[in-house]
Amino acid sequence: MKDKILALLKENFKGAREDGLNHIANVLSFQVNTDEEAKTLVDKFTAEQINSFITDWRKSADAEITKANQTFEANLKNKFDFVEKPKAEPSPNQKKDNVLDAEAIKTLLAEAMKPFAEKVSAFETQTVSANRREMIVKELENLPNSYKEKILKDFNRMSFADDNAFTTYFDETKTDVAAFSQELANKGLNAHDKPAFGSPNKDGVSAAVESYIKDTIENKGKNDLGGKSLI
Repeated sequence: MKDKILALLKENFKGAREDGLNHIANVLSFQVNTDEEAKTLVDKFTAEQINSFITDWRKSADAEITKANQTFEANLKNKFDFVEKPKAEPSPNQKKDNVLDAEAIKTLLAEAMKPFAEKVSAFETQTVSANRREMIVKELENLPNSYKEKILKDFNRMSFADDNAFTTYFDETKTDVAAFSQELANKGLNAHDKPAFGSPNKDGVSAAVESYIKDTIENKGKNDLGGKSLI
């Protein structure tokens, strides 16, 4: 689905930075399930909104890159003498200490940029995780708090190998939530209604309802949340 959204973004917003569009596609891919939904969602954006988002997203990243390059360049100048690589390899007694060739500089630059690349990767991972949790919270918004808290507590302990793994878990969770909501309705335990029996707790749920939810969760198993634990 991400590839479909990215293609739509490129078609609608020609000239926009591809890395920015790729980031947007990654975020939006968790909010749609069909090509039609993807097109509807992308069509809602204006060129101004897309460009503004990409500008803000890149601003902090570009600032970090500039700062890292300046610091690294200063450190290199303080430590090494830079000279043009001779055409003929000099004899050992002609070589100077602390003189780097182009290949050595390339290696040093790659090592220096590694921490920054890891920082960017961690930032993107946090963004994806927050978006996924928001999707789960939205699916649970009409259920009793005791059930929601159990689902979210276990979700916070999970990790997913890739987008497909999360999509599978999310689809299974939606199915289980729908089934659970139907069970509540069938038993007259609708989460929106005041209980007709028993004293409600702080969440407005009677002891009978709370007991039913607890039994339902325990019978499903500790990690059976409508998805598969990938920890």
